[in-house]
Amino acid sequence: MTPVVVFRNVSRHFGNVRAVDDVSLEIGDGEFFSLLGPSGSGKTTCLRLIAGFDVPTSGEIELHGTPANRLPPFERDVNTVFQDYALFPHMTVGENIAYGPSIRRVPRDERERRVAEMLDLVRLPGVADRRPSQLSGGQRQRVALARALINRPRLLLLDEPLGALDLKLRQQMQIELKGIQERLGITFVYVTHDQEEALAMSDRLAVFRSGRIDQVGTPAGVYENPATAFVADFVGISNLVHGPDAQAIAGSPAPFTIRPEKIRMLETDAAPGPGDLAAEGTIQDVVYLGMHTRYRVTLTTGAVLTVVAQNRDAAAGDVHALRGRPVRLAWPRDQARPVEDRR
Repeated sequence: MTPVVVFRNVSRHFGNVRAVDDVSLEIGDGEFFSLLGPSGSGKTTCLRLIAGFDVPTSGEIELHGTPANRLPPFERDVNTVFQDYALFPHMTVGENIAYGPSIRRVPRDERERRVAEMLDLVRLPGVADRRPSQLSGGQRQRVALARALINRPRLLLLDEPLGALDLKLRQQMQIELKGIQERLGITFVYVTHDQEEALAMSDRLAVFRSGRIDQVGTPAGVYENPATAFVADFVGISNLVHGPDAQAIAGSPAPFTIRPEKIRMLETDAAPGPGDLAAEGTIQDVVYLGMHTRYRVTLTTGAVLTVVAQNRDAAAGDVHALRGRPVRLAWPRDQARPVEDRR
């Protein structure tokens, strides 16, 4: 995998604030790579460093094999799509999309051909003469994407571009974005705090915390084998068990995590499977969520575990009636993933 973006021990400090702190990272050619983390974790600062909107305090950045620490933005063959679209309201959709080629003095016929091509790519044919104000939020986001792609950059940066959209439209646009990226073969670097978004679209992702990277990997690898307690908790929902609780359940105080959907709820007299870990407790809370129900179970050891079960046959009344019921929880031993607890 040829790296398009390389960070070598990159830091960006603002006074005493270490927004990015000794980050090393490689992003391959043609990857859909997500920078995932909570607000203030350093992911957007990394995006700005790639774009050239900011410079590192220390460390080295390479783009396409070229040192880029002091390379101005217009020399980086990089475009950026922002959450607020940043469209020119006084221009038509076509003029917005053609802005980059116009600056580069591309002939009019070629510009119009490229605009039509981009509108087809983002599935908005026939809207070139409209104003941005005449479009929906999802359509404006597609126009912003078309404007960023028309100059055919080798690298596209996307800074939470779907954050202003409603849930269903956001999910639809996730599919659209991934499809466009695969068709064009362009490297996408995508900033988000939404772990479901990152899991759905990414080839690989980096999980940021406090200016550092806790883990880099494929979505399945990060979800199924989190390296730290923070990653386990941030990427999906997870139960962290440690100390005396871990000793009572697994025979060791070493911390481990178990995903809620891996846990089975059994009758208290039911035997767990061979090789299973098991614990007994009482259902304290029940949250009915349509397709599934989330249970909070207080164990006899004092730990509280979250369990998720699909509602294949149960209705809301059925699951709420389980509150206060004693249960036995069981899960395969190999699903109890050891983690580093850096809390």
